[in-house]
Amino acid sequence: MTIHSLEPKQGTVHGHFSVDLPPVLTIMSGDTVRFKTLDAGYGLEPFSEDGTRRRFEPNEPGHALCGPVKIEGAEPGQTLEVRINAIRPGQWGYTRAGGFDHPVNRRLGLVDVKTCLLNWTIDPERMTAVSQLGHKVTLRPFMGLMGMPPAEPGRHPTHPPRFCGGNMDCKELIAGTSLYLPVAVPGGLFSVGDGHGVQGNGEVAVPALECPMDEVDLTFIVHDEMRLSMPRAKTPTHWIAFGFHEDLNEATMMALDGMLDMMGEQFGYKRAEALALASLVVDLQVTQIVNGVKGVHAMLPHGALR
Repeated sequence: MTIHSLEPKQGTVHGHFSVDLPPVLTIMSGDTVRFKTLDAGYGLEPFSEDGTRRRFEPNEPGHALCGPVKIEGAEPGQTLEVRINAIRPGQWGYTRAGGFDHPVNRRLGLVDVKTCLLNWTIDPERMTAVSQLGHKVTLRPFMGLMGMPPAEPGRHPTHPPRFCGGNMDCKELIAGTSLYLPVAVPGGLFSVGDGHGVQGNGEVAVPALECPMDEVDLTFIVHDEMRLSMPRAKTPTHWIAFGFHEDLNEATMMALDGMLDMMGEQFGYKRAEALALASLVVDLQVTQIVNGVKGVHAMLPHGALR
């Protein structure tokens, strides 16, 4: 199997999904790609005290993504497994809250206040970050955005999550995880970006700890026998099923529905039996509430059913 490298440069950075975006790299199933990514906002450096910085040009309103990568043999109806082998953050990042129009800020009365901007200095070896105000956090890095375009023509925004991935912002997708995504277009056309040093469930400020990533090591495997309608994941500790919808209640039901399907496939349970057991061992988590399309993920610990 071949190991490839892909870095942000003219032609590899984009801010939307589209079946019309030409692939910048073509690989075989089983190959690995080591990406380097910008932060979601195309930043080339930390913010200065006046809130400005140099940015990658050209840029778009959407997240800064690296790709697309075409996987030979991937066809609509199949499933793309993305094995997350390693994620190494860069040396700086930021978080901001308040001071802009967003439903969360409107509800909390924080639209017309001065933005709180936290600039973080990251120690990738110790996996810690310290803000300019002295806050210290432990990192748990993951990629907020991994996905492929839907089949419909045109430019699709990066901000919402969708059935073929996108801006899922799930903090559980750490190194050691396999993410399973439905393939909607020939070759898949996978892109990645929106690196997060750490994030809480909900991502309540809109950003997490946004940072560039020095290395995102991913292996891609096409599964013909696996047919999915929504993303799934197998993390080092859990099976996960996702639900995405503008209505948080509907997103919850979608995640639970996916978990019942998975429990049936993994253990042979009928749906009522799976629901009874899910009531005992499955946790429902609010992935994020800030992307317009909200996210919920259902989590089944490994070994909980035996």
